[in-house]
Amino acid sequence: MTSPSTRSPTWIDIGLIAVCVIWGVTFSVIKVALVEIEPLAFNALRFPLAAVTMFVLLRMRGPIPLPKREDLVPIILLGLLGNLVYQYLFIIGIDRTLAGNAALLLSTVPVWTLILSIVTGQERHTSGVWLGVLATLAGMVFVVLGGTKATGRSEGPPGGDLLLVAAAITWGMYTVGSQTLTRRYGALALTSWTLWIGTVALVALGAPSLARMDVGSVSVMAWVGVVFAGVLAIAVAYLLWNYGVEHLGSTRTAVFQNLVPITALIAAFLWLDEEPTLLQMLGATIIIGGIWMARTARGNSLRSIEGQPADPDSNRG
Repeated sequence: MTSPSTRSPTWIDIGLIAVCVIWGVTFSVIKVALVEIEPLAFNALRFPLAAVTMFVLLRMRGPIPLPKREDLVPIILLGLLGNLVYQYLFIIGIDRTLAGNAALLLSTVPVWTLILSIVTGQERHTSGVWLGVLATLAGMVFVVLGGTKATGRSEGPPGGDLLLVAAAITWGMYTVGSQTLTRRYGALALTSWTLWIGTVALVALGAPSLARMDVGSVSVMAWVGVVFAGVLAIAVAYLLWNYGVEHLGSTRTAVFQNLVPITALIAAFLWLDEEPTLLQMLGATIIIGGIWMARTARGNSLRSIEGQPADPDSNRG
């Protein structure tokens, strides 16, 4: 590993900021593309692009690592959980709610990961952690209520928001379940394997939607959205993020994730005219503060994971 002192931290920081901007803008990009492309077809189109790009970029760095035979079943299950299940909940959820809401609700993944780590006995809780967790959950309520007001919903459950909460919990389950394999193989290798497995499942799930799709009626902007969400937001962003982890460490890199919901709200406001309500802004502030509090207070862990790469997929779109 190259020592951080041998490279300019400024350029690494700029790269990580660029990644967070890409992830933040991706929510609006997807909302625009979903006007013309069905949600499941969109996933079936962008994930093969991401899978091929990831393979090419990894191959340029050297031989592609392979998992041991005894780890194949867990990796396949994680691939289905972290891609098929998560991506189904995500794409249907964002199709039914605001882009800003989607970004804020998915930003709670670190908190769900903490809760699951505590429940499974991997970490002990502190009062600071639980205070951060409660603050984040309260912020989610404000975001959902604020989004309801913004979209004019007066009756019925906020279905899209609930699906995105389920998506955040699902990714928390993936993160906790993958910790052992991440230590063994590294975050980038495991992410690549599970991505390739998930791509097969997502293409199969989206095949009926693809068959109904009138390719000629899809605009250039929608196709740009497919490429952006597949190549930039997944493959290229993952490599840049892991480069940051390699040279700055997981803790310093994870701090940048707080930029994602902020850039997502700004992009949604400028591009989609999603004017955040007072409740949403209050909820966003509480969520970001709660996540920061939970992360900085997690001092009493049974099994430290501080040396692991920070997982970029809490912002995955």
